[in-house]
Amino acid sequence: MSSAENPQFDSQPLDSEPPTLVPVATEPFLPSQFQPIPPTPKAGENPVWNGWDVLLIAGLPLLLTLFIVPLLVVLGARHFVYPHQSWVDVAQKPALVLLCYLLSYIVVALYMFLLVEGKYHTRFWQAIRWNWPGPAGVSMAGVGVLMLGFDYLGVRFLPLPKTTPFNHFFARPSDAYLTAVFAVTLGPLIEEIFFRGFLYPVVARRLGVVWGIFLTALPFGLMHLPQYGYSWGAVLIVFFVGVVLTAVRAATKSVASSFLAHVGYNGTLMMLAALATDGFRHMEKAAFMLF
Repeated sequence: MSSAENPQFDSQPLDSEPPTLVPVATEPFLPSQFQPIPPTPKAGENPVWNGWDVLLIAGLPLLLTLFIVPLLVVLGARHFVYPHQSWVDVAQKPALVLLCYLLSYIVVALYMFLLVEGKYHTRFWQAIRWNWPGPAGVSMAGVGVLMLGFDYLGVRFLPLPKTTPFNHFFARPSDAYLTAVFAVTLGPLIEEIFFRGFLYPVVARRLGVVWGIFLTALPFGLMHLPQYGYSWGAVLIVFFVGVVLTAVRAATKSVASSFLAHVGYNGTLMMLAALATDGFRHMEKAAFMLF
């Protein structure tokens, strides 16, 4: 057979190099639309910690506040300061109770800081979205002042007890001033860092903003049950305050904003109570005592 009858012999000389074989990928290629996409947080919240971390933090203050710290403080106070008083009287002294809260809060704050910076290697204040609001902080404090109007409605229409365990902190002016200082400093700071800084973003990431606000305000209110003699009316007021504070945090993406609103609420309440009672000397003149 001649080359004219079979043209393939003309296109490939006999002394040429064999064609180079190109390897073919055996793994299937997935287009980008089939690649797994990480879920988007429902509220734009994506904290580095998880719900188990929050539960552990919540269990730590309970253990410290109810058992370890009070035991150590009462033992030390009765031995060195009040040797002739009963254990019950020493344990009920407002200054010692506030000292227990102070020590417990410091330990909890240290644990939260080490959790974020040590375990997750993230800057603490950035992780909790502190985000100081600047000049707008004055308006955030004003939100706290406006919340007092709901207190007046609650006192008028809700069933509130005439006396609660919290009133014991205002039995003497010195104890009342210590309580007032705590109410505008460490108290709201640690509560905002935990509830609005740690708890809210975890709940909002999974369930959204609305449920995040509700499920953050609910334990915030229930935490105050013993403080107000298990009065549901008083706790309902505190729950409302928690809703507003969490809404501020959700809207501004700033724990510092909710902290300023909390300080504005507590501070105005303490100032009005001091003015109405002649410097906490006549507490029977106070129409309400909630925060």
